[in-house]
Amino acid sequence: MKVLTFGEMMLRLKPPAFSRILQTDSFEASYGGAEANVAISLSLFHDHAAYLTKLPENPLGEAALNTLRRFGVDTGRVLRGGPRLGTYYFEKGTSIRPTSVVYDRAGSSIAAARRTEFDWPALLDGIDVFYFSGITPAISDELAAALKDALAYCRDHKITVAADLNYRGKMWTPQKAQSVMKELMPFVNICIANDEDFEATLGLPVFDGDMSRGIEQIESFRGGMKKIMELYPNCRMVASVLRNIYSVEKSDWMAILLEKGRFYETPVSSIHVMEGVAAGDAFAAGLIHALMHRMDPQEAIEFAIAASVLKLTIGGDLNLVTEPEVRAAMHKGSSARLNR
Repeated sequence: MKVLTFGEMMLRLKPPAFSRILQTDSFEASYGGAEANVAISLSLFHDHAAYLTKLPENPLGEAALNTLRRFGVDTGRVLRGGPRLGTYYFEKGTSIRPTSVVYDRAGSSIAAARRTEFDWPALLDGIDVFYFSGITPAISDELAAALKDALAYCRDHKITVAADLNYRGKMWTPQKAQSVMKELMPFVNICIANDEDFEATLGLPVFDGDMSRGIEQIESFRGGMKKIMELYPNCRMVASVLRNIYSVEKSDWMAILLEKGRFYETPVSSIHVMEGVAAGDAFAAGLIHALMHRMDPQEAIEFAIAASVLKLTIGGDLNLVTEPEVRAAMHKGSSARLNR
């Protein structure tokens, strides 16, 4: 089976260690983006993953493209041209000071792309699973319209659509998100919704915003997941990550999945977090991989959360782990041993 993910890849600039942007005189450079992260994870699991974006024809665009190629992602569908590569600045928090992101992505090549640039019959040829997150339609109205075209093609050609709602308050308002996602959700078959995603993106008041007690709100999450399936009967599976975040470095994680009226849940994992970014992308990749390889629902959700919490131990956007490493993490106590 072959997966295509669709979104924006950006240059990530990070001050060294825990330095603040205001005090640094240097940045560590790397590349990533939600859907690119998913494609790279899937490729590392030895799945056939392709990525769609638009990159400028300059050295920054080449460096981003080479990151994908380095990890085996199919880049044959990537469009080239446009004015610039989007950038985001990543300021790593510690203790009670949260991690923060500053976007510099306005006018990027993908943000300037037009709906008519995307030849979906060609781009989706041979694809079995199409993945996007709520970040992609937030980039521009043109991309939201292009995405709707893609999803209609997927529906008509029996291509499974997986979506992570992935609300970003720095990119659009809840009102705009709900207006756009109301048009896209009727095409989604597998939905991932976490924390504020339910209300901000779908208008479902599930989570009260207290990140220190997300796991305690599990019954509310279950109700929200059932409601998604009621509102969008095309959606055959909903998954969610629940977290208790006590500080930047210390948190508890678990996940639940709803399929055919039955809930499946994982044990709670207590995590020492190295870097709290892109764990949701790792979760999405883990879930898609599990479903493509016909894992049963319990194994699938346990594989997805193990992939997710492993990402918390790795710096950068990319979840640089293999399937055997994820499986080792699924069995508590086995993955912390010295590997020699």
